[in-house]
Amino acid sequence: MANTSSRTLRLLSLLQANRYWSGAELAERLGVSVRTLRRDIDRLRELGYPIEAHRGVDGGYELAAGTALPPLAIDDDEAVALAIGLRAAAQGAVAGIEESSIRALAKILQVMPPLLRRRVDAFNAVTVPVAWDAGPTVDAAVLTTVAQACRDEERMRFSYTGRSAERTERHVEPHRLVSLGRRWYLVAYDLTRDDWRTFRLDRLDEPRRTGARFRPRELPAEDAATFIRAGIESAPALHTIEALIQAPAAQVRASLGQWGTVEVLDGERCRLLMTANTLDWPTLALGAVGAEFEVLAPPELIDHIREWGERFNRASTR
Repeated sequence: MANTSSRTLRLLSLLQANRYWSGAELAERLGVSVRTLRRDIDRLRELGYPIEAHRGVDGGYELAAGTALPPLAIDDDEAVALAIGLRAAAQGAVAGIEESSIRALAKILQVMPPLLRRRVDAFNAVTVPVAWDAGPTVDAAVLTTVAQACRDEERMRFSYTGRSAERTERHVEPHRLVSLGRRWYLVAYDLTRDDWRTFRLDRLDEPRRTGARFRPRELPAEDAATFIRAGIESAPALHTIEALIQAPAAQVRASLGQWGTVEVLDGERCRLLMTANTLDWPTLALGAVGAEFEVLAPPELIDHIREWGERFNRASTR
């Protein structure tokens, strides 16, 4: 059995890691009796931690919200992850937390042991930070509310605007949050549609926790990230682009091969096929090839390129 001080810190770490623990499970984790566990709980309460006890056959303990934030017990790996995460948050896709992330990072680095600080510095030394000037951002309050509902296995409701701009009300069992590229996604079981769904958090408004707990369902994928990637890859694109390019296929593949299919017509010409959700990227890509081209489809891409050309002409004559 660990000494009282280290055991109490271990107990605090367990209570902070999970919303609710049964008394028997906590005692087993700590290697103590239920009576000793109750004494350790009382010690934490004397230090100001608001721990609630639930009686009954399945009775247990949970760390409740108090009037002030008590000290957190984190291990070495968690401290390093926290410092790296705060540094990334200062440049990330969550709106309104840049300044507070920097302040919190400064406090953590100030008290971090030299060995752990070197681990953080080593990561920063080989990482090139890139500040994003555009793209969807997520309100910090939305992200926090959804994350807590996922952690506590609590049903929630929210308004959602889909790709077609249609706004609907959703009632879901939240599963996991995933940060993929520049966007945040929620994987959840949609109770109205009786199926698993993926939601972009920048399109999600007014998330509300209902207080109703649920038993987690089995996700039909290896993990949440795999589920999201499969959905993105299978989603139909809004535009299918076909263009005839006056350049060898090898030249076009070198610049656009990862974005589309290049078919050889002869030694000096090829056909490019690609899909996109907007016409801006195909316009930019075709212009970057450095060769003459003809748009075969869709007709609206021709108008889009003409609009771009007129804008560039106006800029060049000023």
